[in-house]
Amino acid sequence: MAEQPPVPAGAAEKMTAMSLSLGAGLLLLVLKAAAYWQTGSTAILSDLGESVAHMAAVAFAAYSLWLSLRPADARHLYGHSKVGFFSAGFEGAMIIVAALYILYEAVKAAINGPRLEHVPVGLALTAIAAVLNGALGWHLVRTGRNRGSIILEANGHHVLTDCWTSLGVLVALGLVQMTGWLYWDPLFASLAAANILRSGLQLIRRSVSGLMDEADPETNDQIEKIVAEETRRRGIAFHNLRHRNIGDAHWIEMHLEFPTDILLRDAHRAATEIEEAVEGRIRPAAQVITHLECVGDHDGEDRS
Repeated sequence: MAEQPPVPAGAAEKMTAMSLSLGAGLLLLVLKAAAYWQTGSTAILSDLGESVAHMAAVAFAAYSLWLSLRPADARHLYGHSKVGFFSAGFEGAMIIVAALYILYEAVKAAINGPRLEHVPVGLALTAIAAVLNGALGWHLVRTGRNRGSIILEANGHHVLTDCWTSLGVLVALGLVQMTGWLYWDPLFASLAAANILRSGLQLIRRSVSGLMDEADPETNDQIEKIVAEETRRRGIAFHNLRHRNIGDAHWIEMHLEFPTDILLRDAHRAATEIEEAVEGRIRPAAQVITHLECVGDHDGEDRS
């Protein structure tokens, strides 16, 4: 019987979190649609529009998560985890689309004059949506960071922007209820649009950074420190240290320099120990590849 590929660490937890996001997103969409139908609020419409974009993004994120958990194959030798950066970029694009739509509706309401009805009902439904979004967003971000899933983390940040939008709606409707000035509604919708736009641009920036293999300075310093400690303990040197974020782990490569009289067996054992030490200390995960060579093998060459 052919050996089954290993199940990625935390796969069940990731899929459970994504299923929760899909179910909660659909429930929140219904709540906000009911709130808008009751009130006619532009701020609530902005919240509803953000949820529509969110559902499209979550559907793509769910597919991306499923794909990222598939093992490497003959056509994808490094696996499929980099799809997470595409997912984050798509999620960011959906957030930006939602922000522009919200801004359009807010300006139109300000020009034509806002109209609001049944404000208390809208307040109650929006408050429920805000609480659910806050709890869900926190759970998704925490799970994504703990399990090294940019897909879940990006989805969680999207949910949290939805939460902030709902809180803005609550403030707007509360002020309308207290003061009677209806223009609080489009004003806070515009502010929500600006906040959502900022979040979307940040996700796009992170997506591009990952696809272009931009090194994170903090991670770079941590890897260099660990490698320097491990090689110094064994009296050897290293160079050509490189690393990249592959979505759910860090892929690290380096050259190790050994004395010319060392046995291959001993050099290989030391290299394996260094690989395991690095992999054990880098979070969420790391895969380390070392190249063994003797001191002086590349004298005169560029050793960057």
